[in-house]
Amino acid sequence: MHKFIKRLRDALDYAAFRLLAAFFGSLPVEIASSLSGASWRLIAPLLGRHKRALDNLAVAFPEKSLAERERIARAMWDNLGRAFAEFFHLDEVAAESRLALEPTPDLAALRAASPNAVVCGLHMGNWEIVVVAVLRCGYKPAGIYRQISNPRVDDYVRRIRAPLYPGGLFAKSSRAAVQLMRYAKSGGCAAFLADQREGRGAVVPFFGRPAPSPSFPALIAETHDLPLFVARVKRQKGARFSIRVEQVPLRRTGDRDADVLATTAALQATCERFIREAPEQWMWAHRRWA
Repeated sequence: MHKFIKRLRDALDYAAFRLLAAFFGSLPVEIASSLSGASWRLIAPLLGRHKRALDNLAVAFPEKSLAERERIARAMWDNLGRAFAEFFHLDEVAAESRLALEPTPDLAALRAASPNAVVCGLHMGNWEIVVVAVLRCGYKPAGIYRQISNPRVDDYVRRIRAPLYPGGLFAKSSRAAVQLMRYAKSGGCAAFLADQREGRGAVVPFFGRPAPSPSFPALIAETHDLPLFVARVKRQKGARFSIRVEQVPLRRTGDRDADVLATTAALQATCERFIREAPEQWMWAHRRWA
């Protein structure tokens, strides 16, 4: 009976998801983005995750007033709602006319780097398209993603994302980690979203507090002496974006554990700096610290 109920619930959830996909996918991207953003801004503050977002903002910005943090949180919901609808227009959003790479020395360094590199993104702007920076520099990235509990929704979402990862897109697991390590070692580009909590990761400062953080990107870079980059997507106006790339220096003392820890700290410091530039575009509603 339990399995039947789960299958029924999954089928209903999938039907609702496909209905939303058909609705937003049928609209012009700017209208879909604006409508979804306005809906999320209106509804999400009534839900429990809004309090978590405000609590996280209080940790990160204790100097800001409650009204300022509330403004950031509501703008965050608007951005997340936009990103949701834009997912069903991913090809258009990733097009050159809507996405510009900011010309910087670090972008030039990425273009000039060896065929294998490690590139991290963060849940900012529309993070689904952060890998476009890597693609435009001639890489064939492979990535790891967190599976959605509904297998039919997960399969649908994965098929939309897969073209952006010609090196392969693997569900998060120990086997996937080994596959990605081998891919990077053999000349591929490993791509990650590296700003979320990782319970078994390295504990490093993030907005002034110890935060369990993904150490695997630094581990790959340190183990195989690969350049490590962070790319962030910033929403400019509507469904138009820019991507900035920065290189994270590796710590190379010969003590691998200490080097991975230090490089992870540098990676998270870069993420924090990007978030401070536009805090309303980052995902504050997830559990990040203890």
